[in-house]
Amino acid sequence: MQPTATVLVYSDDANTREQVRLAAGRRPASDVPAVEYLECATMPAVLSALEAGGVDVCVLDGEATPAGGMGIARQIKDEIFDSPPVLLLIGRATDAWLATWSRAEAVVPHPLDPVAVSEALAGLLRGVEQRRAA
Repeated sequence: MQPTATVLVYSDDANTREQVRLAAGRRPASDVPAVEYLECATMPAVLSALEAGGVDVCVLDGEATPAGGMGIARQIKDEIFDSPPVLLLIGRATDAWLATWSRAEAVVPHPLDPVAVSEALAGLLRGVEQRRAA
C-alpha cells in the first residue's frame, strides 16, 4: 500500500469542498492509504491537475457552476488515458441514473452523509490499490 493517496476535490463552493474533506477525513478506512486533498474550484484547474498527474481519485460536485461535475467526469473519461476513478456528488438521490452518463464509478447525494462519502471514497481507493498490485 502506498503511504498516501491524492484525492482531487472539485466544487465552485468552498463549503462543499470542506464538507468532503471533513466527511472522509484523513483516512476514510483503515485499509486504505492516508489521503492528501487537492482542491480545485474551476474546470481548468481540474484539467491542469489531471494533466500534471498523481491524482488517485476525483471527487466532483455535480451541482457546481458553470462547469458541473457530471460534464467534467464525462470529459476526463473521454480525454484522459487511464483517468482516475470518479466519485460524483449529485443533487438528489434520484439523479443517480443520470450520473451513469458521466461514467462516474460512485455517487453520493447532497446533503453529504459522512459515512456514505467515506465508504464510497474508500471503495475507490481500494480499487486503485488493486490495479497497482496487479
